[in-house]
Amino acid sequence: MKINELTREDVFRSLVTSSQGLSAEEAGRRLAEFGPNAIKAARKRPLPLRFLGQFTHFLAVILWIAAALSFLSEYFQPGEGMLTLGLAIVGVIVINAVFTFIQEYRAEKALEALKKLLPFKVTVRRGGREREMPAEDVVPGDIILIAEGDKVPADLRLVEANGLRANNASLTGESEPAPRDTKPVPGDPINSSNIAFAGTTVVSGNGTGVVYATGMRTEFGRIAQLTGAVTPGLSPLQKEIIKATRLVAAIAGVVGIFFFALGFVIGRSFWDNFIFAVGITVALIPEGMLPTVTLALAMGSQRMAKRNALIKTLTSVETLGSVSVICTDKTGTLTQNRMEVKEAVSLCARSDEGRDRIFTVALHCNNTKENGGALKGEPTEVALYSKARDVLKRSPGGRLREFPFDSERKRMSTLTRLGGGTFVLTKGAPESVLSVCTNCYRDGTKVAFDDGLIGEASDLFRRLMDKGLRVLAFAEREVPAGEDVSTAGDAERELTFAGFIGLEDPPRPEVPEALRKCREAGIRIIMITGDASRTAVSVAREIGLVAAEPVVVEGADFAKLSDAGLRSVLARPEVLFTRMTPKYKLRVVSALKDQGERVAVTGDGVNDAPALKRADIGIAMGITGTDVAKESADMILLDDNFATIINAVEEGRTVYENIRKFITYIFASNIPEAVPYLAYILFRIPLPLTIMQILAVDLGTDMLPALALGSERPTPGVMKLPPRDPAERLIGLPVISRAYVFLGCIEAAACMFGFFWVLAKGGWTWGQALALTDPLYLQATTACLTAIIVCQVANVFACRSLRESIFTIGWTTNKLIFLGVAVELLLQFFIVYHPWGHALFGTAPLPLTLWLALIPFAVFLLLAEEARKFFVRRTSPA
Repeated sequence: MKINELTREDVFRSLVTSSQGLSAEEAGRRLAEFGPNAIKAARKRPLPLRFLGQFTHFLAVILWIAAALSFLSEYFQPGEGMLTLGLAIVGVIVINAVFTFIQEYRAEKALEALKKLLPFKVTVRRGGREREMPAEDVVPGDIILIAEGDKVPADLRLVEANGLRANNASLTGESEPAPRDTKPVPGDPINSSNIAFAGTTVVSGNGTGVVYATGMRTEFGRIAQLTGAVTPGLSPLQKEIIKATRLVAAIAGVVGIFFFALGFVIGRSFWDNFIFAVGITVALIPEGMLPTVTLALAMGSQRMAKRNALIKTLTSVETLGSVSVICTDKTGTLTQNRMEVKEAVSLCARSDEGRDRIFTVALHCNNTKENGGALKGEPTEVALYSKARDVLKRSPGGRLREFPFDSERKRMSTLTRLGGGTFVLTKGAPESVLSVCTNCYRDGTKVAFDDGLIGEASDLFRRLMDKGLRVLAFAEREVPAGEDVSTAGDAERELTFAGFIGLEDPPRPEVPEALRKCREAGIRIIMITGDASRTAVSVAREIGLVAAEPVVVEGADFAKLSDAGLRSVLARPEVLFTRMTPKYKLRVVSALKDQGERVAVTGDGVNDAPALKRADIGIAMGITGTDVAKESADMILLDDNFATIINAVEEGRTVYENIRKFITYIFASNIPEAVPYLAYILFRIPLPLTIMQILAVDLGTDMLPALALGSERPTPGVMKLPPRDPAERLIGLPVISRAYVFLGCIEAAACMFGFFWVLAKGGWTWGQALALTDPLYLQATTACLTAIIVCQVANVFACRSLRESIFTIGWTTNKLIFLGVAVELLLQFFIVYHPWGHALFGTAPLPLTLWLALIPFAVFLLLAEEARKFFVRRTSPA
């Protein structure tokens, strides 16, 4: 038989223990057998392996290949600058790996600081003596004493319960505290009232339980194991970067091989061809893309942290921007996770008369305690107490006796002295309280509670229920002197009905506006909750999640749904899932992902963890979230606020848009880096641009302006666009054509102009060979490099938007652009005019006239891009 189906005596017998607890020796033996009472963290990759993983992703592999080719060239043909190039590329890989690892390691440490562990100390009875001990030393068969405010350390079969109520929200998702008792109950232990589960909280009363499961054998632990079996997969950005780098590598490889072969056709030597092939391949590989993407994601992560969203992995920053569906819990995410009195009603015409009588019962039939101005107790009772005290302007007193709530009576009563008389004050489930009422108050007079008045009371009850409120009934009677009220049965008879109070967990005030933004952004919201259907529908209507009649699927019905049936349900515009278990929630997320949706899931309980891990991005609550939920999530809401998710989505969309902007900017300089190599091999001219000068652009002057583009503000209307199509590529034809064909060609024309302008001024004639140390050659290559930099200054402004005119978004709205341009120009002045720059990059000083001759190319690039954007806006309005 299951533990919940056994009697008290059978429980002790099956676990080989007694009400006095285990002996110290037996407890030690069981600890050795069953192990510590702890949830084992999911096995993570060791830190050294995680660090090494930063060196082996696809883009890093491409750079390793480029570095290897450079070292090989240096070995067979020294003196060409290939050693410096190889070392620089390796430096890029190492710096990026260290930076990415540190960012994610810091996020992990921040997560550990947020953890709320299982209780450290618990009260255990061993050998007939009660003592406190670490929770991890608890073993099956131990007798545990729990009281209000305690967290349950292990799965307990209760053998004593005095008004005991537990909050199982972290396990089941149901927000309402559940009464606990000791009677045998058939069925599944998860639904049994005589079980207190590990990780749940005692909100009222006290009790004693026998430990029957510890550590990973608890319900808490089983869900943690389910979470560990879920494979999260790559993020959308990781997939896109892999595709993008494959495309870039393919282009660079094909071009390099083609011109390597072409060199033989036109009669060049093997090493000339090899050095050339390596040079043009390196020119086409954007070495700066890897660190720039990493830094842009890190900047996005920092901005999100300022908006109360902690990102655990950098690629999750962009993933948020691509989500098309958010599956959200109700309690604590859409609502405030606290009860509040919404309405009090009675059968009295004068509301104040009936109200005062109801709140008098609510104030005195209540176990809330005041401690230094703070209220401590079960959430519903705290809400009743607070409201009653505010209404009546007094505190309770005069309690003589309490008859605690139990699951059979579904009532609580107190014997209280009020105004010289003794009264029974009762509150509880409406059907339970009404069944023991024989009178009611009607317009200030006590009258018989006949069928007509019972009908009116029932109508009031249904009206409150239809609003999605949790309804309690209140009643009283004065006890004649000398009457025996030693039992609940003696007290709770011939009561006078006072009225009803409706309570709710109020929605967060910022949620309706956040949901409106979601609809504008084309993001669908699906509520998945452990609460009852009526409550879920009411909250959904109040916050604007649903407008028409939603499809409501309860857990019992969900279990019967086929895969085709579930797809049909998910196709409906408004869907709510209620009374859901962890497996059901995981199945919903998997079904949505199978349909091609990019899914975000919110949650705070252990029950949410498997779905959090399976989702494209899991979002855990930082304040109320359990350890397992936080471990499984990609992002943690530090304020538990649904509206923070929408801010993070906006940031994610902006990050993706900005990555595209700086990729366009970086790629545009690849063409003026490659064209000089083509001219060199096809037209037998001196090489216009050296490899070190290419490196000066890719890893020097381009870096800060690219990062400045990564900090661009959201484009107006970014949250009014639908989620990005999964088929849309990060580097697709529009980006390639804009960067390579349009912007790149203008810059290539400028760099070749600068190169030939200097040669012409120096008297060079076609076919004339120039030594690598010839001052004219050094100055000509410097002019070629400078032309790229001048054009990139204009290009950074052109790339600030994909469609909007720079005159519309404003020249000064991103101050970092000007800092990036200033640093870019200072670096170029160092390269052109400082002896160290000359020695490192093979350059020579340029006259002012050359700078002035190159500026028109920059102006032309900016104006040409403005014309292109104007044409795009006219032909394809957003």
